[in-house]
Amino acid sequence: MLGGVDGVITTFAVVAGSAGGGLAATTVIILGLANLVADGFSMGVSNYLGTRSRQQEVAQARADENWQLEANPEGERQEIREIFARKGLEGEALDQIVEVITSDERVWVDTMMAEELKLSEISARPLRAALYTLVAFVLCGFVPLLPFVAGTGAFDRMFAISTGLAAATFFALGIGKGVVLGASPLRSGLQTLLIGSVAAVLAYAVGVGLRTLFGISST
Repeated sequence: MLGGVDGVITTFAVVAGSAGGGLAATTVIILGLANLVADGFSMGVSNYLGTRSRQQEVAQARADENWQLEANPEGERQEIREIFARKGLEGEALDQIVEVITSDERVWVDTMMAEELKLSEISARPLRAALYTLVAFVLCGFVPLLPFVAGTGAFDRMFAISTGLAAATFFALGIGKGVVLGASPLRSGLQTLLIGSVAAVLAYAVGVGLRTLFGISST
């Protein structure tokens, strides 16, 4: 979802800025496609590196916990006891859960990582996560460019259609994000639409300002 939202925001910002600056439709296509390729690649690489970095962090933490378990098992067992004592367990119940957890080394380490370090295994594959981000960015980001690529009439008409398509995409992606995160779909949709609209208005205003500053005539 995040890659798709970013794709629409940045591409429609290019469209809005170009419209405000009075640039030609061909310029919108060139800048928009260049943005899709460059920003999509950048986001994909960032996602790949970020996922790998988190996996390496978890792997290093697991190695450290394994070492501590071997070097000082009683100390680590006491930490487990303290963790669950803070959760309200005591007496026989506390003894039992400590015994169960410390009887399995992997469960023991997993518990220490989750409760003490607040870390969990990263299941996502870095390359796959990067590809998903790139594809979502490009597909969703291409939507505002569709009227210009199709050449559907005068510039103002193409810009109006692009605005409608971008707004619908913002709202749909926001709803999807709300469903995935368990939040209000309507609120999430409206929030995403608002963010995209603000970005577009800012880009349009910059375009108008620069057109006025440099004396560029509208196409």
